[in-house]
Amino acid sequence: MLQLFLCEPTWCDVNGKDESCTRRISLLDKLESAIWSLMQSGGRSEARLWLCKSLSGIRSISSLRQRDLFVRLLRSMPNKKQLASQLLQLIFEKQPKKVGPIIAKKSHRLENFFKGNSRRIMQWFSNFSGAGDVEHGKGAKALSQFAFVNRDICWEELEWKGKHGQSPAMVATKPHYFLDLDVQQTVENFIEYVPEFWSSHEFSESLKDGNILLVDPKYFVNLFTDLMYEEELEDIWEVIEEFLEEQSFSFLCHRLLMILEEQDFCYFLDLLPRYLKRKSESVGFDNATDWFDIVLLEFCGSHNLDQLLLLNAVTNQHRQLLRLVQEEGSEEDREEIKHLVLELCTSSSSTNDLEPIMAEGLKMKQLKLVTRLGVQSWAIYFRLMDEFISLESWEPLFISNGIKFRKSDKYTFLRHDELSEDCVSDNDRRSSVSLKLKKQRKHRKKRKRNSDPDESYENDKVDYDLSNNMLDFQPNASDWLLSTDGFSTAWSSADLPEHLSNHCFITWLKWIYGKPKKVS
Repeated sequence: MLQLFLCEPTWCDVNGKDESCTRRISLLDKLESAIWSLMQSGGRSEARLWLCKSLSGIRSISSLRQRDLFVRLLRSMPNKKQLASQLLQLIFEKQPKKVGPIIAKKSHRLENFFKGNSRRIMQWFSNFSGAGDVEHGKGAKALSQFAFVNRDICWEELEWKGKHGQSPAMVATKPHYFLDLDVQQTVENFIEYVPEFWSSHEFSESLKDGNILLVDPKYFVNLFTDLMYEEELEDIWEVIEEFLEEQSFSFLCHRLLMILEEQDFCYFLDLLPRYLKRKSESVGFDNATDWFDIVLLEFCGSHNLDQLLLLNAVTNQHRQLLRLVQEEGSEEDREEIKHLVLELCTSSSSTNDLEPIMAEGLKMKQLKLVTRLGVQSWAIYFRLMDEFISLESWEPLFISNGIKFRKSDKYTFLRHDELSEDCVSDNDRRSSVSLKLKKQRKHRKKRKRNSDPDESYENDKVDYDLSNNMLDFQPNASDWLLSTDGFSTAWSSADLPEHLSNHCFITWLKWIYGKPKKVS
């Protein structure tokens, strides 16, 4: 029978490693080596992705701390231009109005943005309106307003498509004449002969909403990256800090961490523990994220990256790691892992075979100990997924490992022609439910007499569907309520392997972190 090692250690008479302890450590290390070999075969990129996903689930970091964390990363040397580019793209997508005022202050720099680029010119300045009730677009409005206000210095630079030009008085009474303007040639004339336009109030105002970013986002990413690192412009750093504070830590991790080079990712891991909230000495381990926070606080850093990648895979990515073994591993790899799992999950002893390993690790609480326990928990997951398929196999497992359980009383809809024999023994409950349904139908029929014809027709359709489908309730016999979580969740066979392996791992951590460092 599969051993879950849930018998709490006595911590007595544990004097170093015995033969069984040495053998179990050897098996754990062999399984760890086999898993790591498969993870490295993909260039570690998938393992990095898994770790980033787990990091995004951290909940113990405040918005101010996450801002400071990413700002410190951005300001580190050498310059993180790739990271800054990705972050600026996110700001452009989500909050373009934040950077619009900065572009407006630097409007004179956009003269070169339009110079010699007809596509940009036409996209921004050609949106004149022909209808009286509709305003010109932002660029067109800036061009027309500046031309009227400064007609004495620039009107002759306006190029018209007709045989002759238009006078200011004529265009003022008929603004739709601007549709005859040769926009491209006019803007090129302004670039050549009217430099005042590019720093004017009219042009600056047209940029404040940030819509100019849509014309060429890549150009503006490069521009703002230069403003950040070459000119140290505080305005853009303030926008970045505000954005980093407003977004969720999960969002930032998902969108930023995967693009980091490994050296920068390691630096992020080195910084991270400084910004996590410190937990009290009495650790609760109330959920799966608690233990991960503690591991990050104690062991996070570039020098432990490989160990963190492995530990995260065996404890947070059960299904993904199993898929990797099944799809990427050779037949020989799979057989070796299956053999090691079988050895690690079988015990003839009534005591906890992990006790000597935990007792040895208590002296220093090293990351290696936590990793070995994580590997053991994944071995349990593998075995449960591989062999515990039938419903009948679960109850003996609960009993042999001291897990109290009861069948879930959750009910599911079922047709009468699909009723199973298991349902017959629960007639009383079904009768009660059926009676409630009959009362509801009777109430609807009574209500129909006082309703209008259309509503009556709709209600008839509902009653017909219910009677035709002959819906009923059946206890969900494949779900269990377990003492592992205080009987609070109904676990199906599909979810039990992950829940039980997580429960084992968290339980072991409670034991080793709840005991003093020295063992008598």
